[in-house]
Formats: sequence, C-alpha cells, structure tokens
Amino acid sequence: MSIQIFILSKLMEDNNYPYKLKKQLSEPIPLDELGGLTESKLYYNFDSLAKKGLIEVVEIIREEHRPDKQVFRITDKGREELPKFIYKLFENADEIKDMVVGLVNIKYAERDKVVQILEKKLKNIKARWEKVMGFDHVPLDKDYEKFRKFMGGYLSTRTEHTINWLEELINRIKQGEI
Repeated sequence: MSIQIFILSKLMEDNNYPYKLKKQLSEPIPLDELGGLTESKLYYNFDSLAKKGLIEVVEIIREEHRPDKQVFRITDKGREELPKFIYKLFENADEIKDMVVGLVNIKYAERDKVVQILEKKLKNIKARWEKVMGFDHVPLDKDYEKFRKFMGGYLSTRTEHTINWLEELINRIKQGEI
C-alpha cells in the first residue's frame, strides 16, 4: 500500500514514469534499497493501479536503442482513492515507522480524520496496557519472577515510548507541523 500511495502522490504533482520515480527514490539516499523497493515491485504496482483505473498512460516516449517509457497520470478516480489509501495505511500501522508514507503525503487527506484514526489507536493502546497492568498482581512461580520483571520493564518502556510519540504525533498534526 505504501508504494501505491507513493506513486499516486507523485502523480498528483506531475505525470511520470516508473523508472524516473525509482531513480528519484535512489538519489541522494538509496531509499529504494533501504525500503526493499525493486524495479519489479514498482512496475507491478503501476500495473495494479492502472488495472484499477487509478492511473492511466498519457504518453509513450520512444528513444532509439532504449525501451519505450510509459508516462502515467493520475485519474479522477485515483485522486478520489488516494485519501482512502492514506487512511487505511494509518489504520493498519502498528508503529509510527509504518506511517511515514502517509505522514509525508498527509496533505492529500483530511487532517481531522487522520487525527481521529490516531486518537482511536492511542485509546486502544492505553486500554490494552491497562489490561496488561491488571495481571501484575498474579502470583507466579519463582522461576518466572525474573523473567516477568524483565518483560515487564521491556513492555512498560516500549508502551510508554509508543504512547508518548503517538501523542506527540497527534499534537504536531493538529498544529499543522506535519
């Protein structure tokens, strides 16, 4: 889904072709390699979006001794679907790192709706954490006590970290900083 959001958002800016987008992702930092984006994945997603009617070919560039380049543009249906893709990404994300493409392209979505999604996610995390904390008083075999303390510390730190940064993200989106 992130790749498709990336493609649609780039086509919102201007018509483009797959190889050029791949090249943009690889310079100056090889984000394509870091994200595991291969040329075949990119072309597959272009093809998938075209089959759904979200993008269409507007031009074919022919150069001597080079493969033809299909230049794509986003369709009206694609413009309509992009925000829905972004909302779904936020709904499905387990961590903020999974939200990066949505955050970078938040301008194509309604901020208030993104905030609602994130606030619901935050509420669920807090509710689950309260439930987990309720098990703290359950007596365990002495062999498991050290393990429980270790896991309790790890989970506590991780959950507090997640809650803190999710609250920070929500505030920054509300203030228009992101």
